[in-house]
Amino acid sequence: MSPSHAGELPPAIFLMGPTASGKTGVAVELVRRLPCEIVSVDSALVYRHLDIGTAKPDAGTLARAPHRLVDLLEPTDSYSAARFRQDALAAMAEITAQGRIPLLVGGTMLYFKALSQGLSDLPQADARLRAELTRRGKALGWPALHRELAQIDPDTAARLEPTDAQRIQRALEVCQLSGRPMSALLGQERRAHLPYRVIVAALVPGERAVLHRRIADRFDAMLEQGLVGELEQLRARYPLSLAMPSMRCVGYRQTWEYLDGACDLAALREKGIAATRQLAKRQLTWLRAMAGVESFDCLDGRLTDRVLDYLARTLDA
Repeated sequence: MSPSHAGELPPAIFLMGPTASGKTGVAVELVRRLPCEIVSVDSALVYRHLDIGTAKPDAGTLARAPHRLVDLLEPTDSYSAARFRQDALAAMAEITAQGRIPLLVGGTMLYFKALSQGLSDLPQADARLRAELTRRGKALGWPALHRELAQIDPDTAARLEPTDAQRIQRALEVCQLSGRPMSALLGQERRAHLPYRVIVAALVPGERAVLHRRIADRFDAMLEQGLVGELEQLRARYPLSLAMPSMRCVGYRQTWEYLDGACDLAALREKGIAATRQLAKRQLTWLRAMAGVESFDCLDGRLTDRVLDYLARTLDA
């Protein structure tokens, strides 16, 4: 199977889906059976030492199927969609130059969008304003700031949960820095050419309830593997705060509250599972809005074979 035909754009595979849909397992098998190399599309896996709560592939898996764009940063650092696009394009170019196919795998849908469509011209983060919004969010509650956002940017507020602190904060920040609603700026995307023939496969649940059970089982496994201890060690090693992107990752936010005594272990479990289910819901909403996606039931016992058959046919087309 040739990665590309003469005169055509080289292929790239996007393998996306909600959390707990089995993307890593399918990707590792694809690497074994196709001339692919994995590029991670995950805003949490870029951080070193965030292993348990991110479900980062273990050392054995990474040895069998190396992942690019994993363990790039310290937990105190920030990463952006713009930097991801730059890093991903560089990795894809190297993989293609080796006669292989970039296999982009993950669930950070904004990163997939940034890579394939380009980025909106949004203002850079402002540390002082962000700190003030964080202070207000803690004092008033994020639902109050969500109502404030609804007054100035109803379109953005409508798609956010009233407790989604990170996105509410960013939307208010953009409004205050630019003087315009974020929804208006997002409508002015800088279209960017992606020099690849992209093949998109999405793993989606045929039964949402089964995915929810998977999410619960996986969070329970994280707790058993030592998620609380992992965050304790991170807090002892680094000057972390809940305002940092790494600590906004699902699972770590809730564990932070537990370590601060704001909830007990049962509440940590309940909040962690609920937050992960909300993440999966947002990911599925993104996928439903995308065009040109071939979907596969992630609960299908022959999932990997079906994805492989589709990719083989499409790559040879």
